[in-house]
Amino acid sequence: MVQARIRPYVKSSMSSGRGHEGDWLLEYEPAEAKRADPLTGWAGSGDTREQVKLFFPSLDAAKEYATRNGLAFHVTPATPSRTLKLQAYADNFKGPALEM
Repeated sequence: MVQARIRPYVKSSMSSGRGHEGDWLLEYEPAEAKRADPLTGWAGSGDTREQVKLFFPSLDAAKEYATRNGLAFHVTPATPSRTLKLQAYADNFKGPALEM
């Protein structure tokens, strides 16, 4: 049976766009291990399903698609977003606070 994983879409840190924000992504699990190409040394395999990525507007839609097409799937929950600690470069050189 074909294995799939469903997870929330997270944009790459190299991307500034907001496309597919809030979507869920269905990816197939690799069917075979990657092997090095003797000529170039690049890793690859004959599994073409690895290239398929399906986007869905909700988790329920992704689950429904997987069930309808007979895919065994597991859902990876979303990781909580981290908050940034904003500080100025000068804050690195601050000494202890002086009380007067």
